[in-house]
Amino acid sequence: MELALYTPGLGYYANGTAKFGTMPQSGSDFVTAPELSPLFGWALAQQVREALDASGTDEIWEFGAGTGALARQLLEALGSRVKRYTIVDLSGSLRARQKQALDAFGDQVAWAEQLPDAIEGVIVGNEVLDAMPVKLVHRLGGEHDGVWHERGVVLAEGEEGEDGKKGPGFAWEDRVTDLRPPVDGIPGPQDYLTELQPQGEAFIRTIADRLKRGAAIFIDYGFPEGEFFHPQRHMGTLVCHRAHMVDFDPLVDVGLKDITAHVNFTGMALAAQDAGMQVLGYTNQAHFLLNCGIAEEMQKREQKERSQAAKLVMEHEMGELFKVLMLGVGEPWLPRGFSHGDRTHRL
Repeated sequence: MELALYTPGLGYYANGTAKFGTMPQSGSDFVTAPELSPLFGWALAQQVREALDASGTDEIWEFGAGTGALARQLLEALGSRVKRYTIVDLSGSLRARQKQALDAFGDQVAWAEQLPDAIEGVIVGNEVLDAMPVKLVHRLGGEHDGVWHERGVVLAEGEEGEDGKKGPGFAWEDRVTDLRPPVDGIPGPQDYLTELQPQGEAFIRTIADRLKRGAAIFIDYGFPEGEFFHPQRHMGTLVCHRAHMVDFDPLVDVGLKDITAHVNFTGMALAAQDAGMQVLGYTNQAHFLLNCGIAEEMQKREQKERSQAAKLVMEHEMGELFKVLMLGVGEPWLPRGFSHGDRTHRL
């Protein structure tokens, strides 16, 4: 997954394809909330402003900034309240697009190749955790019930080309492992495939180590542990996105499509707590944006803009599947985005 997404020049996030957009005709593969409506960034800015004020800081750090749309929305909403906006992004092609999109903000925006030893401010990550490589673990059913394997990728004979020759390809291979999901035995006789997310949890621990004052907000699709490892979710959550279509075979068209897994938010929250951070709130995107005033702001906009923004909070669109996890250092406090509908007790 790491090679397919991040190999320089070849990986999905390291090549020059469009990736982000509202329609496949643009050559894009999927749409994110900031591209869907600028009101996403406006609403998030209300929470960011409160966090900056609560921590007495004036900097934002964004991880995986995509096209720069969210950064532009936050900067437009927050203005001079933000002294420095720093972006950390592994993709050289996306950094180039970000610099073009954010040129008007001049020296207010910077890009970092690596993290400093200490960060003070608000960290933002929209759809960044789902793009971090995962491990696949597979429990065989039937006569092999209870035996866990780690699923990996091996070289194999590929499809036959126009010249009649078969090129290299990829195939799955399972090997017995001591790795287990972080829940007690998952019932049922069926084969069971799921993801472990050690890289995402390590990223959260790194944030906890570097963030000395401030908060971190992560928005992504995912579930708490009880839903993530539910027996009925026996095929896991790993999928691919290309041309606004979903498929389930990451071994085909490697580097030309996104590979992603839903986030186990319980794992992220526990990693943060174990590293000394506070969980300030956890809820779905609909509750978070509504708490931040998006409904009132929508009434001031034209019908077309209201219709697009509504998809951010509708349950069958992005409102329920996407969740918001907010972490902080120091004494806990109640951010406005979680004033109603907080689900921290479900983690």
